[in-house]
Amino acid sequence: MDDIIDELSWRGLIAVSTDIDELRAALNSGRVTVYCGFDPTAPGLHIGNLVQLLTLRRLQLAGHRPIGLVGGATGLIGDPSGKSAERVLNPAEVVAGWVDGIRGEVSRFLDFDAGETSALVVSNLDWTAPMTALEFLRDIGKHFSVNRMLDRESVRARLEAGGISYTEFSYQLLQAMDYLELYRRYGCTLQLGGSDQWGNLVAGVGLIRSVESASVHALATPLITKPDGTKYGKTEGGAIWLSADLMPPYAFYQFWLNVSDAEVPGLLRVFSFKTREEIDELARESTERPAARIGQRALAEEVTTLVHGADETGRAIAASRALFGQGSLTDLDERTLAAVAAEVRAAQVPRNGGLPPVANMMAAAGVAPTVSAARRAIAGGGAYLNNHKVTDERAVPGAEDLLHGRYLILRRGKRTVGAVEVVPAG
Repeated sequence: MDDIIDELSWRGLIAVSTDIDELRAALNSGRVTVYCGFDPTAPGLHIGNLVQLLTLRRLQLAGHRPIGLVGGATGLIGDPSGKSAERVLNPAEVVAGWVDGIRGEVSRFLDFDAGETSALVVSNLDWTAPMTALEFLRDIGKHFSVNRMLDRESVRARLEAGGISYTEFSYQLLQAMDYLELYRRYGCTLQLGGSDQWGNLVAGVGLIRSVESASVHALATPLITKPDGTKYGKTEGGAIWLSADLMPPYAFYQFWLNVSDAEVPGLLRVFSFKTREEIDELARESTERPAARIGQRALAEEVTTLVHGADETGRAIAASRALFGQGSLTDLDERTLAAVAAEVRAAQVPRNGGLPPVANMMAAAGVAPTVSAARRAIAGGGAYLNNHKVTDERAVPGAEDLLHGRYLILRRGKRTVGAVEVVPAG
């Protein structure tokens, strides 16, 4: 597809925009500078943010210049969009640390050596901090109608839920000011955001029209949801983070590997750079051989490589295979093995001199429902310790069996896997 609007539309990445024909014409007539903001309201970004990052990347590959804005200022305030209660304000020094981390995460997805389309990463604290309250009220606040601000869905929802502080009420003015500042500094004429940000996006469009008498654009991507309508980005254990410090690459890989067949085509369109033909072929192969999970494997490998790089993806794939007897567990590095143990919810067993029998370990790790069932599995030839078949019902692992001095991987049959982490007694 030569037309980037057609490409984004096919991928399901356009929820709402300013005049779509005008936006299409602008994108087709020359290089457009586009920005998206990322607030440091947490230590890192998650896969909801990844939708925006990859959309910026798609626009850059189509010949446009992306700006990643890290909200060093707006992160101190907090966006009320999608929140039913007032945010807890984080200390300035905490936000500053998060700004540095998120700046690095944004930078991983954009090309900074692409000539005229080279990316920028900026912080809105650079122009917000020097501004006085009077300047903000006179130069920015003057252009906003309180009546219109009260009509914003995010504000109205909070008012109905009990109220909103002036701090969060002012957020849309700050975001609008960002767009105006980037328009003035870099000729930015397109702002990208999630559909829950639409009120903030059009506030910026209106401010530039009022102050500069210029026509600019806004485009919102939809919130990516599962087939049951719930939002992506959360698991039982929390958000799906992009930082390896917050979520190990192995766990990240497993998240994508475990999505349902029905989810795969849509997720490939949003998170993959594969063509329509490639995605259609994966869908066909997946239908013909559903047990092979071809689509899930392609999705997991590509997205993990985009986020963590080829080396970490290789380790995650090797760990995934080794866990089910298709590779060596002893080849896994300690961090990856720890992630494997966490993913299968390792049982902790205290080291009181020697170790318990394998059958007891199997029951503790949930690989068998009881010790007796574990013994029967061993007798039947279906029990494994670190991928080695256990043949003695009374077998006891030794210190030499502990992977990295701490872990044991237990398996019953081909698919039932658990882990034990041996910890100091007491």
